[in-house]
Amino acid sequence: MTRTELSDRGLVRLLPASYHKPPSLRGLVDSDDEMEVLARIEGMTSARLLAEQGRNPAIDPRELAWHRRVQDLRIYGDTHVNAAFTYTRAGGNRFNTDARGAWYCAWDSMVSIAEVAWHRTRELRFTGSFHDTARYVELLADFIGVFDDLTDQPDHIALHPDPAIGYPAGQALASQLQRDGSRGVIYPSVRAPANGARCLVCFEPNAVQNVRPGASWDMVWNGTPDYSVHAVG
Repeated sequence: MTRTELSDRGLVRLLPASYHKPPSLRGLVDSDDEMEVLARIEGMTSARLLAEQGRNPAIDPRELAWHRRVQDLRIYGDTHVNAAFTYTRAGGNRFNTDARGAWYCAWDSMVSIAEVAWHRTRELRFTGSFHDTARYVELLADFIGVFDDLTDQPDHIALHPDPAIGYPAGQALASQLQRDGSRGVIYPSVRAPANGARCLVCFEPNAVQNVRPGASWDMVWNGTPDYSVHAVG
């Protein structure tokens, strides 16, 4: 495995656009004071808030991003960074276990779309219905520093397309790399392998810099595993 120095801007992570919707609890209350009470109750089960309070054994709260306040200026994206490392999928992902998350992104929007769409298509297959519309919003971030690089090993077992094979190998590799002080891994896209498409998984919240919103995309499934993508104006 090689190591590559990055000084790259605008790598793309996709998130469901649900955070643009009104808070789900707001319709249950009549005032902002009541909403604050409900928000505190909801926060008792929030993985992000629990981690920020030091109640996640896999994450030191000092690692996490925090709002900086300079004349009431709030830095966009801190909660998104923290959420990436504190909310996990059962069984984990390619380079993280379900104990601790990571920041996955790509250099190209279409690569990020292919990666996200593969997982959503897989979920639809489990439900038995390929009828769905999902809106995703880009989070752009910058990365500076030296990262481990798997792009010269496209046949590495951690990159196997079957999650049952690739994920355990990738998680083991990531654990070893993190013990050695790695900030993350550059790797060939598994879901969009053409034309040398690359992805990045970042292991450290403080390495995710200058987070800002990008474009929005609608993905549409009309009865088959194939999907269409539409830019949202």
